[in-house]
Amino acid sequence: MPDKPRRIDLSPEDLKALLERIKPVVSDQDYEAIKAMAETIEALNQVKDQKAASIKRLLKLLFGQKSEKKNKVIPNSKEKDSDPPKKIRKGHGRNGASAYTGAKKVVVSHESLKHGDPCPECINGKVYRCKIPQTVVRIVGSPPLQGTVYEMEKLRCNLCGVIFTATPPEDLGTRKYDETAAVTIALLKYANGLPFYRLEQFQASLGIPAPASTQWELAQALGLLAKPAYMEMLRQAAQGRLFHIDDTKSKILSLIKLGETDSGRKGIFTTGILSKMEDRTVVLYFTGRNHAGENLKELLESRIHGLSPPLLMCDALSRNTSEELKIILSNCLTHGRRKFVDVVSCFPEECQFVIETLAKVYHNDQIAKDKNMTSEERLTFHQAESKPLMDALCLWFHKQLDEKLVEPNSGLGKAITYMLNHWKPLTRFLQVSGAPLDNNVCERALKKAIIHRKNSLFYKTENGAMIGDIFMSLIQTCNATGENPFDYLLALHKNPTNVAENPENWLPWNFRQALSSTN
Repeated sequence: MPDKPRRIDLSPEDLKALLERIKPVVSDQDYEAIKAMAETIEALNQVKDQKAASIKRLLKLLFGQKSEKKNKVIPNSKEKDSDPPKKIRKGHGRNGASAYTGAKKVVVSHESLKHGDPCPECINGKVYRCKIPQTVVRIVGSPPLQGTVYEMEKLRCNLCGVIFTATPPEDLGTRKYDETAAVTIALLKYANGLPFYRLEQFQASLGIPAPASTQWELAQALGLLAKPAYMEMLRQAAQGRLFHIDDTKSKILSLIKLGETDSGRKGIFTTGILSKMEDRTVVLYFTGRNHAGENLKELLESRIHGLSPPLLMCDALSRNTSEELKIILSNCLTHGRRKFVDVVSCFPEECQFVIETLAKVYHNDQIAKDKNMTSEERLTFHQAESKPLMDALCLWFHKQLDEKLVEPNSGLGKAITYMLNHWKPLTRFLQVSGAPLDNNVCERALKKAIIHRKNSLFYKTENGAMIGDIFMSLIQTCNATGENPFDYLLALHKNPTNVAENPENWLPWNFRQALSSTN
């Protein structure tokens, strides 16, 4: 079996020099044939590299990629020591009793002693209650929706036939489904991606039926009650100083049946918009025909006139912005870096230089976060520490193209061209206070919509998509502000009149004050 041919990568200058050395020693006909073969091999190598990058991207879409971290992409990286120390994630190991804030507490008194009794051991002393009791936690399984069947005794007179029925308990209520049932269904569906039909099957297997149609009716009713708070949250989110936006695909069956719009658009998207203000973050979702830029434009129509243009962080797709939007554009540095990650196997040395340079920039940003720098302090720090790195990277990019060290149509050439074409918005963090490096926070928020899409597959109608957007926006904003979404949705459900009249008092960050004033 013949040996595997050895691949030799030659730069355009090396190939040209080789042909110049061959030309004097061969005939013109042979020279033209050798030149054509060399050019063909070079073209095939470029196609092979591009196909390898495309296949790698396809495999990543199909099976996912565990990490794009530098040490995973470049196992032999020389700059490992510059990486920030890995933080130990919380939440691993055993939880103490204090972690079970939602658990029912049962106080067990001592069977023979009480506070102030004489000590049975020394007789002369007295026993006093310890501040910290001994605790034991017991976890039991139960269906998400639990039911109780009340059997009111009925007595009938054997002479006159009058029936006497026991009075129902005062806390029984008039509804079959308690407010907590609707909240639980909404959280399972829109926060955890559990479709109605799967919950129906699970509940039926445990003897407490919950039909999917009933689940939808409860969720829809709660969503409409929460809509005033959602609309007020949109209005306040429009006043943000920084917006992160991104899109992911979605499906709405009613729109798919209608076909393309008059403008020829067929796509359906879920847009994620994060509005960052001074003291809070609002997470919003919009599902429909509009792209992220169009949804942001509609949101900013309620922005107060006279406010300075906000920062916008997004990828470099043209549909994310427009000339009509008065914003300060900032592009995602991770998107630019990813293009080098995709071709690192074909251009290991060049991509390693780029990835390690950007790793130092991210390391500087982590230092700024760890030291709790203000926006102005962070800007000054990046200008001092990261600007020289980015300037050197820009010079290196120009050198590769100007001196023809890389073929512009190759995977590496396209990655370099992308970075240079969007250099100013990619380096906005060196120019504007508060500008982020990347759009990762929005991509993480969109994962909630992706989980819902993977499990439920589609929305049936635009109304269903609206209800989903309301719930996901309110739930994820609760998470962003450190509030309990169950408590919040339950408060909205129990106070529909107050929510409708004063929605500004029933937002995730201030609803507890409104609750205390109504009690």
